[in-house]
Amino acid sequence: MQAQTAVTPSAQDASPARDPKDPRAAVDAKDAPLPSVLVTGSRISRINSEGPSPVTVIKAEDLDRLGYKNVSDALSGLTENTGFTQGEDFGNTFTPAANAISLRGLGPNHTLVLVNGRRVADYPTAYEGSVNFVNIANIPSALIDRIEVLSGGASSVYGSDAIAGVVNIVLKKRVEGVSVNLRAGGTQRGGGENARAQITGGFDGGRLQGVWGIEVSGREPIWSRQRDFMADTTLSGAAPTVVFGRRNATGGAYLTPSDGCAAASGLFEGSVAPYQARNGTYCGSGRASPTYWTTQTGNRSAQAAGGLTWQLDGGLELFAEGQFGWARTENNTRGPSWTSDAAGKGYFRNAATNQLEIWTRRFAPEELGGVDRFNRQWRDATHNLAVGARGELTGSWTFEVAANSSYYLNRTTTPRLTAGIESLLLGPRIGTDANGVAIYSADPARLFRPLTPQEIDSVSDRSWTRNASWNQQLSASASGEWFQLPGGPVRAAVVAEAGTQGFRNEADPRLGQGVFYNTSASPTVRGTRERLALGGELNAPITRQLTATVAARHDRYEFAGRSDGSTTYNAGLEFRPLSTLLLRAQHATSFRAPDMNYIFAQQTKGYYSSSTDYYRCAQAGQPLSQCDFAGVSPGFNYVRTGSSDLKSERGRSWGLGAVWQPVSSFDLSVDLWKIAIRDLVTDLSADGVLRTEADCRTGVKDPQSPTCQDAVARVRRNPLDAVVRPGEVAEIRVNPINAANESTWGVDVGARYRWTTASWGRWTADAKYTRVKSFKYQQFAGDDNRNLVGTPDFSDWPSKLNASLSWELGDWTHTLAAQRNGRIAREEQDGWLGPYWNVNASTAWQLDKRTRVSLIVNNLFDKIRRDPSATWPYYPVGYYLPHGRQGWIELDYRFGG
Repeated sequence: MQAQTAVTPSAQDASPARDPKDPRAAVDAKDAPLPSVLVTGSRISRINSEGPSPVTVIKAEDLDRLGYKNVSDALSGLTENTGFTQGEDFGNTFTPAANAISLRGLGPNHTLVLVNGRRVADYPTAYEGSVNFVNIANIPSALIDRIEVLSGGASSVYGSDAIAGVVNIVLKKRVEGVSVNLRAGGTQRGGGENARAQITGGFDGGRLQGVWGIEVSGREPIWSRQRDFMADTTLSGAAPTVVFGRRNATGGAYLTPSDGCAAASGLFEGSVAPYQARNGTYCGSGRASPTYWTTQTGNRSAQAAGGLTWQLDGGLELFAEGQFGWARTENNTRGPSWTSDAAGKGYFRNAATNQLEIWTRRFAPEELGGVDRFNRQWRDATHNLAVGARGELTGSWTFEVAANSSYYLNRTTTPRLTAGIESLLLGPRIGTDANGVAIYSADPARLFRPLTPQEIDSVSDRSWTRNASWNQQLSASASGEWFQLPGGPVRAAVVAEAGTQGFRNEADPRLGQGVFYNTSASPTVRGTRERLALGGELNAPITRQLTATVAARHDRYEFAGRSDGSTTYNAGLEFRPLSTLLLRAQHATSFRAPDMNYIFAQQTKGYYSSSTDYYRCAQAGQPLSQCDFAGVSPGFNYVRTGSSDLKSERGRSWGLGAVWQPVSSFDLSVDLWKIAIRDLVTDLSADGVLRTEADCRTGVKDPQSPTCQDAVARVRRNPLDAVVRPGEVAEIRVNPINAANESTWGVDVGARYRWTTASWGRWTADAKYTRVKSFKYQQFAGDDNRNLVGTPDFSDWPSKLNASLSWELGDWTHTLAAQRNGRIAREEQDGWLGPYWNVNASTAWQLDKRTRVSLIVNNLFDKIRRDPSATWPYYPVGYYLPHGRQGWIELDYRFGG
């Protein structure tokens, strides 16, 4: 992959370097292209050049100018990031303290994230419990110079993981003086108050030079109860959540509370009341779920970064770089709830009534002593360190030798009810019957009586997990001119790497030992792997108009007693028939070693936070929005296993494009891209299995197809004549597999235009559009391999458009930035939510040479995307946020320099 010069998120902004004797260099000075910078895509220094593959660059100043909340927000907004991902604002996920991106919709684990061109440690907890990825939520912006994004296969330059592309976060190498940045803001609708302070500086001591930066920030959570449209789950006519429920286990009918819920009427801000369901009366509230759910996590963090260089004689330079981070994140997805004997039969025999009963309770903030008493907490500590030397070899050749170490430690604490909750609500257990059913002499008055904070404290505790990951690497590289061709010097680069990578997930040993209510044991999982790599790259200007690029690399991994490796290559052409036109093409192969979590995960059991039984909904003839079996919480049990026999993924990517820049004030680029993966490693989605099972059982899909036979075998249901929960899902079996293939292709179009007026200052308009034309996924050979784009089965963005208009007049700079997302399927899978626009705005006033004040507004028109077919929380979770308009005031001041 070659260096590109797209200096904004939307367009390229430079032309190739010219020999002074080249007649094409005689360009009118006022239209001469601007100088470019070295960016991701190649290990060859190619100043002032375009290449065969496009690279998007986000400058540090773009983060505020375009209205982004943080680095993660900017990366998520890229048009190339068409994939749906769960993050810190998604809600109930495996990784609510982390964010990920999915270039070209190929998943977070197919995008390689680098800092200063070096690998960093993965987030120590797997995304969706399955795949490894790099967390982009804790990347500070204090010392960022630019972020470079190369989309497409790049394994021949960077090795495994770079199937969908590469994100390289480049830190500043030089800072003059000391700068202070203060920022504070919040949301118009409430919640999310935040503040940030940054201090950056640098020094030049002759031979010794350095830069440093410190960032501290804080953010309050946003609770769903702070948004009127989802403050109550019954607003659209849905049944209230059960707060107090007592059922006959055999028939499932609710047993009417004797006091009509009078004792509980003050809970959830006085919203608990009797509700007459089809199968009886229970005490419910529409505020039970919104009260506890945070739609944005709370966060406190501190980050520090710095770099030193020491100039020696003979062109030799020693360097050291470091980034350090500490963060505490809190969220809540539901308050504590309880179901009688949930770890056993799920029901008990009541000696007082001589019948099988199921008791349920959902505890209110008034009983806990505050809604945040049951917040989960994540405490993260990270470091990235690199030391090395670089300098001149002979002639034009330079070298770099470096050692880098990256470490990520996460400690999580989760509030839980202890096993004592059973006796608190049911009384002492007095034995079991002939069928193994627990027997209690349970007084319903115990169930319908609100508890005190002291009673909750007596039956609550916190469990913990300790998760760590690391990545160490030694690397040596050299680059320079090799020999001459008619078009110029052939430049070459070679690289050798050796590294080790590992992770460890350790859980509280009390889980599954009967200490906590309804928990299962979680074994310690660990794994390591070693990697060796050797690669080379050539850039050959065959003529002044035609340049060829070739790169090849071999990576070999050692893990789990086996060895796996791959040789990948890249070939590209740049053709410039005119000084203003570049035609480019590239083809690359890539690979990805299986995620360590896929390889080393043991058999684990657990349950999903919520599940939908699509088959029973279909049997009942109920749409998902009104189905009694949709979004049931807690969800179904699952059994998950890893596999050390997984094969590495193999990918291919193609690119064909053109860049036209008739004058320096205007450029236009068009690029077609395609990426294909075979032997894709993926963890089966339990929700996808349930959907497929329902289609197979109801005849929508061929019951004899390989997919149907697999899905039906994975879902174990209770017998239809079972006493309790007949026909319900008892367990789902999931595991990673090598899918047959996955492929996607589409088009990127970018343009930029700049103009200057005598009275109205300077203007810049730019835009970038990505359209996914095809996305195909085939789980097993012989299965349907249709294009999912345009169907409800396509869960990613079909298109994204970013556009901005900037105006500079005197000391003022104003920017409007708009994003348009293509249509997505409604939750009920019947119909669409059309394209959607969001607009950010910023204005900055340069008071003097040292001081600047800015106002930034995100979601200028305070729009919240709704889904009329959705159940609570009534918006497309994950695709859009319910936060509404947010604003910040920012002050920059520079000392010295």
